Amino acid sequence: MTATAAELAEAYFTSWQDRDFTRLRSLLADDVSFAGPLATIEGADGCIAGLEGMAQVLDKIEVKERLSDGPSVITWFDLHTTVAEPAPTANWMRVEDGLITEIRVAFDPRAILAARG
Repeated sequence: MTATAAELAEAYFTSWQDRDFTRLRSLLADDVSFAGPLATIEGADGCIAGLEGMAQVLDKIEVKERLSDGPSVITWFDLHTTVAEPAPTANWMRVEDGLITEIRVAFDPRAILAARG
């Protein structure tokens, strides 16, 4: 049975927070596209590399709300890092054929960028 878009989103965030990048990679289409304030990436391997990099400062993901409409999911969460105050974040995903094909993220990156120098 194929997971719903909301279930895939939950698995994505759980895998990222747990640093289970093998499982996280299995949720992504090979040609997934990612766009956010810190990077624009094409392809699953690049996406995983970016998430691994962000995981170096990731403390926790505190999901506030998840809304799903067919193949689209928006997750609203506080991104807690070890280098900055929590960042309110919106993550939109599109799912096709049981895999995540698009990810768009919006948050204010200034505190994280300042901490990175």
